[in-house]
Amino acid sequence: MQTLPIHLDLFALIILLGVAQGVFLGAFFLTGERRKSLANRCLGLFTLAISAICGEIFLNYTNYTFRVLWTGDLAEPFNFVLGPLFYFFVFSRLWYRLPKHWLWHLIPFAIWLANAVTWIYQPTEFKYNSYVDSQHPELPYIHAKPYLNEDFTGLRPYINEMTLLSCLVYAVVALLTIRNASQQQANWHRSTGLTSLRTLSWLFALVPLLIILIKPQFYHDVGDYLLATYIAITIYTTNYLVMQGSDFLHSKPAPVSDPLPVASEPVVEPKKKYEKSALSEEVEEAVLARISRLLEMEQPYLESDLSLPKLADRLNTSPHHLSQLLNDRLGQTFFDWLATHRIAEAQRLLNDPATANLKIDEIAERVGYNSPSAFHTAFKRLTNQTPAQYRALLRTSTTGS
Repeated sequence: MQTLPIHLDLFALIILLGVAQGVFLGAFFLTGERRKSLANRCLGLFTLAISAICGEIFLNYTNYTFRVLWTGDLAEPFNFVLGPLFYFFVFSRLWYRLPKHWLWHLIPFAIWLANAVTWIYQPTEFKYNSYVDSQHPELPYIHAKPYLNEDFTGLRPYINEMTLLSCLVYAVVALLTIRNASQQQANWHRSTGLTSLRTLSWLFALVPLLIILIKPQFYHDVGDYLLATYIAITIYTTNYLVMQGSDFLHSKPAPVSDPLPVASEPVVEPKKKYEKSALSEEVEEAVLARISRLLEMEQPYLESDLSLPKLADRLNTSPHHLSQLLNDRLGQTFFDWLATHRIAEAQRLLNDPATANLKIDEIAERVGYNSPSAFHTAFKRLTNQTPAQYRALLRTSTTGS
């Protein structure tokens, strides 16, 4: 097998430093307190995946692959995880959860991962020919007999087109997600965190454009180093945004107003000092903002099986911290907080002409109570009236007016 000497130049240095920086950022986001954030975990995995792809391009570009032929195309399946992971990062950064049915987005990656077995398990001579074909077509092939069919899907010749389509679709979806979020919360237009998120999304959106511009100029994969150089610059940009300040990792969108208040909802003066709290004031405010946004967007209190651990998981915090936050900042236990919002919704249903004639038990079920007696008890405790008395008083007021 003929080999070539190691080739190092400015492009190789930029790519190598980008790979090192990407691995560092991936480890940074996936360790310590930062890993508790769902968005950080998504960004960490995305950064590691893109670093693996750039690392393989570095080996190919510098001719080092001749010395480690077993690494050939190992990172190729990650082409189909870049788009989903970046979209997961954007979505979870805005809504503190993954999109519905998120596993479906990973099906192409799973298929390509299975397909990868058919070319990973091949003789060294076969991998040599594959590398020469993609990077050094001027070199002669050697005789090699594959162990098995290298591509059971028959899609490997279209890997570039499929990668382009995947990145393009998810870049557009990410940008639309940001636009929808900013429209729903006008104050987000002035958020530095949202600006950083939009910047990263546009940088990612340029990847498919570069594929369109570069790939037609190179029949083989010898132009991949240009893509890797751009990706390295994107990694540097991400690192810069992280180093800008905590607003990138802990930006706090403007809180939204609560739903309908309950008549007797207690007003609690926020504590002036939090020296006994395990949470910093900044983190507490961030979690409160998440709660407000979750209340408006999903109304989780209407779910009959909602529990403190489930709510904490959706807010990317621990049950202990959430319970402490509700007590310290709102003066309520989790069950008081839950009852407050459920009874507020029940009052709204009783006031709404479209639902005012529903049976009391039906209203109890709609607001998350499996037991009518528990609903009556909570309603009486918070409003000093039974649901029937509240309805009768409403009808009397309407008739009198």
